[in-house]
Amino acid sequence: MKYLILLLSMTVSTVLSAQDKGLPYSDITETPSEYTIGTFASRMVDGLGFRFYWATEGLTEENVAYRNSEETRSIEETIDHIVGLTTILKNAVMKRPTTFPVDLEGLDFNQKRAVILDNIEDSSIILAKSTEADFDAYEMIFARPDGSSTTYPFWNLINGPIEDAIWHTGQVVMMRRLAGNPFDGNVSVLQGTYRKD
Repeated sequence: MKYLILLLSMTVSTVLSAQDKGLPYSDITETPSEYTIGTFASRMVDGLGFRFYWATEGLTEENVAYRNSEETRSIEETIDHIVGLTTILKNAVMKRPTTFPVDLEGLDFNQKRAVILDNIEDSSIILAKSTEADFDAYEMIFARPDGSSTTYPFWNLINGPIEDAIWHTGQVVMMRRLAGNPFDGNVSVLQGTYRKD
Protein backbone atom coordinates (compact mmCIF):
# COMPACT_ATOMS: atom_id res chain seq x y z
CA MET A 1 0.00 0.00 0.00
CA LYS A 2 2.89 2.38 0.80
CA TYR A 3 4.30 1.79 -2.67
CA LEU A 4 0.95 2.53 -4.30
CA ILE A 5 0.66 5.81 -2.39
CA LEU A 6 4.24 6.72 -3.27
CA LEU A 7 3.65 5.94 -6.95
CA LEU A 8 0.41 7.94 -6.96
CA SER A 9 2.04 10.95 -5.31
CA MET A 10 4.96 10.83 -7.78
CA THR A 11 2.53 10.73 -10.72
CA VAL A 12 0.50 13.66 -9.38
CA SER A 13 3.70 15.61 -8.75
CA THR A 14 4.92 14.98 -12.31
CA VAL A 15 1.59 16.08 -13.80
CA LEU A 16 1.48 19.22 -11.64
CA SER A 17 5.04 20.23 -12.51
CA ALA A 18 4.26 19.74 -16.21
CA GLN A 19 1.21 21.98 -15.82
CA ASP A 20 3.28 24.59 -13.97
CA LYS A 21 5.67 24.76 -16.92
CA GLY A 22 2.79 25.74 -19.19
CA LEU A 23 2.93 26.11 -22.93
CA PRO A 24 5.60 28.20 -24.64
CA TYR A 25 4.97 31.53 -26.33
CA SER A 26 2.69 33.44 -23.98
CA ASP A 27 5.49 36.05 -23.99
CA ILE A 28 8.43 36.70 -26.32
CA THR A 29 9.91 39.82 -24.73
CA GLU A 30 13.27 38.12 -24.19
CA THR A 31 15.33 38.76 -27.31
CA PRO A 32 18.65 37.44 -28.64
CA SER A 33 21.77 39.41 -27.73
CA GLU A 34 22.98 39.59 -31.33
CA TYR A 35 21.66 39.67 -34.88
CA THR A 36 22.65 36.61 -36.91
CA ILE A 37 20.99 34.71 -39.71
CA GLY A 38 20.03 32.11 -37.10
CA THR A 39 18.59 34.50 -34.51
CA PHE A 40 16.70 36.32 -37.26
CA ALA A 41 15.06 33.11 -38.51
CA SER A 42 14.41 31.99 -34.93
CA ARG A 43 12.67 35.26 -34.06
CA MET A 44 10.49 35.02 -37.17
CA VAL A 45 9.35 31.58 -35.98
CA ASP A 46 8.85 32.91 -32.42
CA GLY A 47 6.48 35.54 -33.85
CA LEU A 48 4.38 32.71 -35.26
CA GLY A 49 4.45 30.94 -31.90
CA PHE A 50 3.31 34.05 -30.03
CA ARG A 51 0.49 34.75 -32.46
CA PHE A 52 -0.68 31.13 -32.46
CA TYR A 53 -0.57 30.91 -28.65
CA TRP A 54 -2.89 33.91 -28.26
CA ALA A 55 -5.06 33.08 -31.29
CA THR A 56 -5.96 29.79 -29.60
CA GLU A 57 -5.87 30.79 -25.91
CA GLY A 58 -9.28 30.50 -24.26
CA LEU A 59 -11.06 28.75 -27.12
CA THR A 60 -14.00 26.64 -26.02
CA GLU A 61 -15.09 23.29 -27.50
CA GLU A 62 -17.94 25.14 -29.20
CA ASN A 63 -15.47 27.65 -30.71
CA VAL A 64 -13.18 24.89 -31.97
CA ALA A 65 -16.09 23.31 -33.87
CA TYR A 66 -17.07 26.66 -35.47
CA ARG A 67 -16.96 27.11 -39.24
CA ASN A 68 -18.12 30.10 -41.33
CA SER A 69 -20.00 27.95 -43.82
CA GLU A 70 -20.25 24.38 -45.02
CA GLU A 71 -17.53 25.07 -47.62
CA THR A 72 -14.91 26.29 -45.13
CA ARG A 73 -12.69 24.59 -42.58
CA SER A 74 -13.66 24.68 -38.93
CA ILE A 75 -11.24 26.17 -36.41
CA GLU A 76 -10.13 22.67 -35.47
CA GLU A 77 -9.60 21.65 -39.10
CA THR A 78 -7.51 24.80 -39.56
CA ILE A 79 -5.49 23.85 -36.48
CA ASP A 80 -5.00 20.35 -37.92
CA HIS A 81 -3.49 21.99 -41.00
CA ILE A 82 -1.18 24.12 -38.81
CA VAL A 83 0.00 20.91 -37.08
CA GLY A 84 1.10 19.68 -40.51
CA LEU A 85 2.81 22.96 -41.41
CA THR A 86 4.76 23.16 -38.15
CA THR A 87 5.69 19.48 -38.47
CA ILE A 88 7.23 20.27 -41.87
CA LEU A 89 9.17 23.14 -40.26
CA LYS A 90 10.48 20.99 -37.42
CA ASN A 91 11.39 18.11 -39.72
CA ALA A 92 13.29 20.46 -42.07
CA VAL A 93 15.47 21.94 -39.33
CA MET A 94 16.01 18.46 -37.88
CA LYS A 95 17.07 17.30 -41.38
CA ARG A 96 14.46 14.59 -41.73
CA PRO A 97 11.70 14.01 -44.31
CA THR A 98 8.00 14.63 -43.78
CA THR A 99 5.48 11.95 -44.70
CA PHE A 100 1.77 12.58 -45.02
CA PRO A 101 -0.71 12.51 -43.59
CA VAL A 102 0.54 13.69 -40.18
CA ASP A 103 -1.00 11.36 -37.58
CA LEU A 104 -3.47 13.28 -35.38
CA GLU A 105 -5.54 10.31 -34.28
CA GLY A 106 -6.62 10.47 -30.65
CA LEU A 107 -5.40 14.05 -30.12
CA ASP A 108 -7.85 16.59 -28.74
CA PHE A 109 -7.65 20.35 -29.39
CA ASN A 110 -5.40 21.07 -26.39
CA GLN A 111 -2.99 18.31 -27.37
CA LYS A 112 -2.83 19.57 -30.97
CA ARG A 113 -2.21 23.08 -29.66
CA ALA A 114 0.66 21.79 -27.51
CA VAL A 115 2.15 19.87 -30.47
CA ILE A 116 2.12 23.03 -32.60
CA LEU A 117 3.74 25.19 -29.93
CA ASP A 118 6.35 22.54 -29.16
CA ASN A 119 7.13 22.13 -32.90
CA ILE A 120 7.66 25.89 -33.16
CA GLU A 121 9.77 26.10 -30.00
CA ASP A 122 11.96 23.12 -30.98
CA SER A 123 12.51 24.68 -34.43
CA SER A 124 13.32 28.09 -32.97
CA ILE A 125 15.95 26.66 -30.63
CA ILE A 126 17.71 24.92 -33.54
CA LEU A 127 17.48 27.97 -35.78
CA ALA A 128 18.86 30.34 -33.12
CA LYS A 129 22.13 28.37 -33.02
CA SER A 130 22.38 28.03 -36.81
CA THR A 131 25.06 29.53 -39.02
CA GLU A 132 24.66 30.53 -42.65
CA ALA A 133 26.09 27.18 -43.78
CA ASP A 134 23.46 25.25 -41.78
CA PHE A 135 20.58 26.65 -43.84
CA ASP A 136 21.63 24.70 -46.95
CA ALA A 137 20.87 21.51 -45.01
CA TYR A 138 17.44 22.69 -43.79
CA GLU A 139 15.54 21.32 -46.76
CA MET A 140 11.88 20.40 -46.95
CA ILE A 141 11.74 16.79 -48.03
CA PHE A 142 8.32 15.36 -48.82
CA ALA A 143 8.54 11.55 -48.76
CA ARG A 144 5.92 9.45 -50.56
CA PRO A 145 4.86 5.89 -49.77
CA ASP A 146 6.36 4.67 -53.07
CA GLY A 147 9.83 5.74 -51.91
CA SER A 148 10.06 8.85 -54.10
CA SER A 149 10.47 12.32 -52.64
CA THR A 150 10.49 16.00 -53.52
CA THR A 151 12.99 18.41 -51.98
CA TYR A 152 12.83 22.20 -51.59
CA PRO A 153 15.37 24.64 -50.10
CA PHE A 154 14.85 26.67 -46.91
CA TRP A 155 13.66 29.63 -48.99
CA ASN A 156 10.52 27.67 -49.85
CA LEU A 157 10.07 26.77 -46.19
CA ILE A 158 9.78 30.52 -45.46
CA ASN A 159 7.26 31.41 -48.16
CA GLY A 160 5.51 28.05 -47.82
CA PRO A 161 4.82 26.45 -44.42
CA ILE A 162 6.03 29.28 -42.15
CA GLU A 163 4.06 32.04 -43.85
CA ASP A 164 1.12 29.69 -44.44
CA ALA A 165 0.98 28.92 -40.70
CA ILE A 166 0.89 32.67 -39.97
CA TRP A 167 -1.87 33.09 -42.57
CA HIS A 168 -3.99 30.32 -41.03
CA THR A 169 -3.38 31.64 -37.51
CA GLY A 170 -4.99 34.86 -38.73
CA GLN A 171 -7.94 32.83 -39.97
CA VAL A 172 -8.35 31.34 -36.48
CA VAL A 173 -8.43 34.89 -35.07
CA MET A 174 -11.12 35.87 -37.57
CA MET A 175 -13.22 32.75 -36.97
CA ARG A 176 -13.05 33.03 -33.19
CA ARG A 177 -14.41 36.58 -33.46
CA LEU A 178 -17.28 35.32 -35.63
CA ALA A 179 -17.85 32.56 -33.07
CA GLY A 180 -18.34 35.22 -30.35
CA ASN A 181 -14.97 34.83 -28.58
CA PRO A 182 -12.72 37.59 -29.98
CA PHE A 183 -8.93 37.79 -29.69
CA ASP A 184 -7.85 39.32 -26.37
CA GLY A 185 -7.22 43.04 -26.88
CA ASN A 186 -4.54 43.04 -24.17
CA VAL A 187 -2.16 41.04 -26.36
CA SER A 188 0.53 43.25 -27.90
CA VAL A 189 1.98 41.56 -30.99
CA LEU A 190 4.33 44.54 -31.37
CA GLN A 191 5.85 44.09 -27.90
CA GLY A 192 5.39 40.32 -27.75
CA THR A 193 3.65 40.37 -24.41
CA TYR A 194 0.30 40.45 -22.62
CA ARG A 195 -0.52 43.88 -21.19
CA LYS A 196 -1.82 43.47 -17.66
CA ASP A 197 -4.07 46.39 -16.71
